[in-house]
This record gives sequence, structure tokens and C-alpha cells, in this order.
Amino acid sequence: MEPFTEHTGVVLPLDRADVDTDLIIPARFLKRIERTGYGDMVFYTLRFDAGGTPLADSIFAKPQYRGATVLVAGPNFGCGSSREHAAWALREYGFRAIIAPSFANIFAANAAQNGLLTVVLPEERVRQMLETAATREGYQLTVNLEQQTVTDGFGRRDRFEIDPFTKHCLLHGLDAIGLTLRASDDIARFEASRPGWMPRVTA
Repeated sequence: MEPFTEHTGVVLPLDRADVDTDLIIPARFLKRIERTGYGDMVFYTLRFDAGGTPLADSIFAKPQYRGATVLVAGPNFGCGSSREHAAWALREYGFRAIIAPSFANIFAANAAQNGLLTVVLPEERVRQMLETAATREGYQLTVNLEQQTVTDGFGRRDRFEIDPFTKHCLLHGLDAIGLTLRASDDIARFEASRPGWMPRVTA
């Protein structure tokens, strides 16, 4: 997993509350067995019509938001199903951080496991960011995980809270597998010390 320390990126304002995981990545695309290949399908119904033609009036089609890597949205982002594909799709599309007043718990946990930082800020402040991004081309935010701050180009700095364990994992690029592998020597010693009559798992 790619570590997250500090990131500066153009903001895409998604002025919606209760963005669910089926909107992020529609269920009909969940047929792949790989974790990749979902980036082109993210927010599909907001980006394309029923025939697959790009929607000219979609916010994702506007030139000022192309290449955006910071997503700002309304409260309860990531609600609905527990599909981890939503985090995969957002990350592969290019987003590194999502800022919202609140997130669904399972989505936030899935995001952290994939190097995608979720930042909770007061709803009034998020509203200001949405409005600024909608009216000022090239609006950028800098998210610093070590300092737990979000800074804009006007000198405004907001501090956010994050669970220390989640912060540690994101800073060091550790998902559940990475954490386990850090203890591989201890695991090997434990396995070697077990009585021979006990069951073992072999490769």
C-alpha cells in the first residue's frame, strides 16, 4: 500500500449527501476477481448515459476538475453496502483523500486499508470548500496526515482528528497483510515451538 504523508491536489466538489457505494461503483461491474480495473467505472451513472456515452454536463467532464485527486462531498459518504470495491475504484481513479462531514464506518475502514485518507471536517467548513471549488478554477487543498491538517491557498488551515492506529498504518503504507508480515519472525518462532503432534498449515 502506498504510504500517505502529505498530498496536494485539485478538488472535485461532489455536492451530495448519502453517496452510497452503489453510486461509487455500480453492482453490475462487480464481476472481476482482481482488485484492479474499477477506476474507469467509478461514479459511472454520473459520468455516462445508459448507452455508455460520456455526459457533457457531468462534473467529471468539466476541464477544471480533470486530474482532481481530492474529493469533497456531503455527509454520510460511502453508505450502503460494505463492498471494498468502492475504495478500490476511487483509489484507482486517482483520489488520494476524501473530505466530508461524516463517513460510513465500513467505507472509512476499507479506504484506510487501501491508502485512501478520509478526513472529517465540520459541515459548515465542507460547505465552504464545495462552494469555493465550484466557483474557483484550480482550487487545491493540501492534506498533511502527520500534522492532521488541511490547508487551502488562502492560508486557511483546518485540523482533523484520526485514530492513532489508522494514522500509523497510512503513514507507513500498512494494510492488514503488511501488519501481519511485520511479525513474520515472531510467527515463525511460535510455529517452531509448537509440539509436533499439533496440526500445521503448510504451503
